[in-house]
Amino acid sequence: MGALFANAWRQPHMTSRVLLTAVAFSLTASGVYIINDLIDRDQDLNHPRKKHRPLAAQTVSVGAAVSLLIALWIVAFVIGYLVAPKVLVILLAYAVINIAYSVRLKHVVVLDVFIIAAGFMLRILAGTIGVGIAPSQWLLLCGLMMALFLGFAKRRAELYATTGDGAAHRKVLDHYQPVLLDKMIVVTATCVILVANLHRAVCNLRYISLHLFAAQADRRRRPGAGDLSRSTHPVLASWLAVGHTLADLVRP
Repeated sequence: MGALFANAWRQPHMTSRVLLTAVAFSLTASGVYIINDLIDRDQDLNHPRKKHRPLAAQTVSVGAAVSLLIALWIVAFVIGYLVAPKVLVILLAYAVINIAYSVRLKHVVVLDVFIIAAGFMLRILAGTIGVGIAPSQWLLLCGLMMALFLGFAKRRAELYATTGDGAAHRKVLDHYQPVLLDKMIVVTATCVILVANLHRAVCNLRYISLHLFAAQADRRRRPGAGDLSRSTHPVLASWLAVGHTLADLVRP
């Protein structure tokens, strides 16, 4: 994503680094899912779909799952280090956070969703800072709101799927109320829309301000031409001032 927004996807070296980072993160996430399934295999038996997972259904042994976990993480961390030390640090942070989530933090109401969102944000950071691309503040903010939206929507779907016996599958569901989750979903979805539209508005203001400044500079170069901000319509002059101010405020 970072390479796409930074227009760096045409650079073969950068593209290869991003793809290797994606592979390393996928392997790390696969190991995290194995840990989560190992810990939750008894609770997954009470879920209508998760009870068919290999560990819950006992079609795969615990020893085989642990061996696969170790192999996945060794390969992932080696790839991450070869790409950049920052990528390795992000991968380790992702693994530690998710181990803490699987062991304890997933039972803490609301905080569990923020841990899920942190995982999404680390993915974004790995694809930007990890490969040497400065992330946009708009990308980070919109990504955070989208991740929180998906996290609360996930909890709402789980609560709906396990109506009447949610705590048997996931203890934290016993502390969630549908009204709270619905409100959080609406709030986070609204924030995503607001951030996206605000980013579009600021980009438009910057575009307009650049054209107005270019027109003003052209008028100043011509003999006898007045100041554009004085001779033009007051609304355009206001756009010029506001656009220039916002462009300075949001400049990366």
